[in-house]
Order: sequence, then C-alpha cells, then structure tokens
Amino acid sequence: MEVCSASRRSRHPGAEEAGVATTTFPTDLEIAHQASLKPIEGIADDMGISSRLLEPYGETVMKIRLSAIEELAEAPPAKYVVVTAITPTPLGEGKTTTTVGLGQGFKHIGKRATVAIRQPSMGPTFGIKGGAAGGGYSQVVPMEVLNLHLTGDVHAVTAAHNLLAAMLDNHLYQGNELGIEPHDITWRRVLDVNDRALRNIVIGLGARADGVPRQSGFDITAASEVMATLGLARSLEDLRARLGRIVVAYTREGEPVTAEQLGAAGSMAVMLREAIKPNLLQTLENTPVLVHTGPFGNIATGNSSVVADLIGIRSGDYLVTEAGFGADMGAERFFNLKCRTSGLRPDAAVVVATVRALKAHSGKYKVVAGRPLPPELLEENPDDVSVGAANLRKQLENVKLHGVTPVVAINAFPTDHPSEHAAIREVAEELGARVAVCTHFADGGRGAAELAEAVAEAAAEPSDFRMLYADEASLREKIETVATKVYGAAGVEYSATATRQLDTYERAGFGTLPVCIAKTHLSISSDPSLKGAPTGWTLPVREVRASVGAGFVYPICGEIRTMPGLGTQPAATRIDLDADGEIVGLS
Repeated sequence: MEVCSASRRSRHPGAEEAGVATTTFPTDLEIAHQASLKPIEGIADDMGISSRLLEPYGETVMKIRLSAIEELAEAPPAKYVVVTAITPTPLGEGKTTTTVGLGQGFKHIGKRATVAIRQPSMGPTFGIKGGAAGGGYSQVVPMEVLNLHLTGDVHAVTAAHNLLAAMLDNHLYQGNELGIEPHDITWRRVLDVNDRALRNIVIGLGARADGVPRQSGFDITAASEVMATLGLARSLEDLRARLGRIVVAYTREGEPVTAEQLGAAGSMAVMLREAIKPNLLQTLENTPVLVHTGPFGNIATGNSSVVADLIGIRSGDYLVTEAGFGADMGAERFFNLKCRTSGLRPDAAVVVATVRALKAHSGKYKVVAGRPLPPELLEENPDDVSVGAANLRKQLENVKLHGVTPVVAINAFPTDHPSEHAAIREVAEELGARVAVCTHFADGGRGAAELAEAVAEAAAEPSDFRMLYADEASLREKIETVATKVYGAAGVEYSATATRQLDTYERAGFGTLPVCIAKTHLSISSDPSLKGAPTGWTLPVREVRASVGAGFVYPICGEIRTMPGLGTQPAATRIDLDADGEIVGLS
C-alpha cells in the first residue's frame, strides 16, 4: 500500500523531515478549512452531468449514477493522462498532490480537467501515512470527508467480502457438500484498520456450534479482491458476474470453489449496488474530482475505478488519473490491466520525480518513514542525483515501452538546489521527455501551469499505445515479459509451489487472464535494498494466486504484507475533536 508523501502530511513538502521551521505555512487541514467550495451541482454541471444523474451525500459530495456513462457517450473524449512516478522512498514523492495540482493547473492555461483518484483507506490514515487528499494548496476537499468514510464504499466492500467469508465457513459447518479442502481455503476476512495481531489467527474455537476450527487471518480492506473487482467492473451487471467468479477455495480434487457456488454472489452485489457509483468532490480551486475505489498498490491494480474514468473521459478537455507507486507497478497495471478492461487509451504519462528520491537511488542514503531525513541528503549534490537518475531513465523507458509520451514533473521541495533540478532536466531531455518544475504544494494550480502546458503538448502528439502481451500468451510468458522488459530482470525462477499453481490455473481456464505481479514498491527489482535500476537479477516467484473475479492472476515475489501494522507513534494518537466538535490532527 502506498505510503504518504511528505507533501501530504507536513506543513511544507520536505520541511518536517528536514527539520525546517513550519510555523509560517498552514497545515493541510487549515488550508482545507479556508476553501471556498462551489456547490457540488455546479461542479457536475461544468462536467456536463445533469442533476438527474446525481445522488447527494450531504452538501459537499455527490454520487453519480452509472447511466451517466451512456448519456455522456456523444460528448467528445478528453485527453487521457496518467500520473506515475520513479520508484519512491518510504515517504512517497507526492503523486496525489501532483495529480491534483495538474488538474488545477489546466484551468490556468484555459483548459477544463477532471481528476480521478482512489479513496483513502482509514488504516493508513490513522497509521503512519496520513490521509490521501493531496497536500498544501493542491488538495481535494472536504479533506475530512474524503479521508473518513466518504460515502461508505470501503465499508460496503468490507461487508460484502466478510459475508462471503461467513458463507464459506457456514458451508463447512453445515456438512461441506462441495467437498472443500480446509487447507486449500484462500479467502480471509478484511478490516479497514492497521492491526498486525490479526494477520494470522485461528477461528471457530469454542463449542461445536461455534464453527469449524481452522487457521485464517485478516487483510486490510484495500487488499480485498472485492475492492479490485469493484474497481475493474464496467457496470452493475459486470460486477455481479465478476463476484460470482471469485474463487475462495479448492476441493479435495483440486477444483475451484466460487462465490456463485456458495450462493453468496447475489447478496454481495446487493451490498455493492451503491458503492459502484463514483463519488464527486472538488479541489481547492473547484476542479472536479472523481474519487472511487482504493485497491491495494502491491497485490492489485493500485488504480481508481474504470467506471469513474468512463465518466470522466467525457467530462472535459483532460482526464488526469493516478496510478500507485512507480511506473513499474501502478502504471504497468494501468496500461496492461485497467486499459485492457476499460478500452481507453492513454495520451500521456507524468512521471513524478524528487531530488531526495533520486539521491536515495544512488545507494548512499537511507530514508526511513517517520524519521528525519539524513542531513547529508539535503546538501547540494547534483552528482548523486545523476547517479540515482538511472531509476528515472528506466521508469521513462517503461512508459515509452507502452507507446505513451512521458513528461517529467519535478516535485520541488524547499531543500532542493537549482543544480539538482538541472541534473534531472538533463537526464529527462536526453530521453526526449518534456520537463517541468512544479510548486503546486505551495502555489496551487499556478505552480503546475508549466506542467499542464508540457502535458498538453505531449498529449497532442500521435499516440502509439500498446500492451505488453496478448491475452493468448501463457501465464509464464506474461510474467517473464513484465519481469524482463519492465523490471530489468535477467529471468524468472519459480518455486515448486508456484509451478504447481500455474499449471492448475492454466488447466482451470485462467491462463488468458493478465498478470499483476506482487513485489516490493521500494525497488524496481524484488529486493527493496536494490536501488537505481538493477540488472542481472532473477525474479523469484514463490507463490501464485488467482483473483478470478477481478480478472487477473498475481504472482507473489518476496514478502508482501496485506495487513499493515501501527508504528510507535500512529497518527491515531494525534487525531481528536476540539471543544467545538471539529476534527483536529488529521493530516
């Protein structure tokens, strides 16, 4: 799951980690409270969405009915822009802030844009990450509403997922007519809370009437296959069909057991009937924002929903969406999974880069979430930037590999030096990429106007978008294509378990599904300690799982946590209500 950028949670990007005084710059929450919101019906009207397609949730949020997709079908399509990044530090590099800033920046060059982002998970919001509404003067508002519950979509996913878990365990208790092998149950429960104590548990203890004892555990809701399924569904009917295909276990003969066979899919669809409708909010500068679904960035797509994009693509001049983590992860999945499902073709990609991250990719510095940056990282050193820029080169190559024109957004921090920005610009221009220095955290849309101009130019160029592999390729061919072409691996090594699972999935008819490789987000490789753009290494596939409802197979490479834990000083200790009942401490 994506960790927070400093520009989302400090009073000035990089200031908190660098020990820079922050008293003169307001907090994100203070800025959000000063916002001049436009009536949300007016935001929808600017998008060409009729009031009859809206369902109000309070005064500041609307849900959009899916019939808007058909009603907007004759409107001219927007240019489709994805915001991705270099491989981030544990602090993140400000992709959401840049996405919001770019959306606002288009207004400053006379263009209309719509932004599409994922909904934050409350686990990280109350953990170390903080919220995910952007930061500074490039945020989505109301900040509290976005970060806390919104319209309840995450809770609907939690309920639908856990209903299926309850139906599964009830089937075992009632006699196990399908012959499910208890040791081959793959469906765990979920909760939108960071809680390491729930990673591995035993359920069904107590009296006989309390169920069948077995080992299980909890994942965070953002890691649920139901969340990924909701994000990739094109309609309510498509969602219902996908839910029925979810595989939760295998029989003693090795046959998959689905939600449809357990009789749970229909009720799950009912629970998600409202959640499939995208949520409409706005930025500080009244740019429309579609906030919908929040799939995990390591084992799922890490992208917002297909239905939000199908609406947003007909709602202005540009649709700006964000893909989680670096271009080797979220963007690769955007290209090969999300676009494969939606049928939309991207026109440009923004690659967010920061000086601190490129210095970290030199291998000389260690950045740890929640701790101050190493003082030497803040000293002027364009040579270290140039060494670490191997990562930028590879991520730009990954974008161009899909036939999409890249633009480098230098997310400027107050501790940067002009020579370091020049080093980034030199590398980007060597590869034919446009470059813009951005100050959108402090300056809002005005600070992203240069980026908007560069993106507009890039999106105007002829597109040659292509996916990396065909549906008909084998699962091994798909894995090896991504590993060697995107990650730079020399090859792939499969464990005996992974080999057996791949053979089982091919026999079960899952071989035509795309792949979503689960690996660390802190390196292009599968080893988080390897910085820059390592080569000559082998991708180790230790296990392979099938998210048949969502529509992908995910190989697991390394240790991937699907239930985060809380740190020594979680954000939950700072969040409270003041004497007037207003929220304080949210970042």
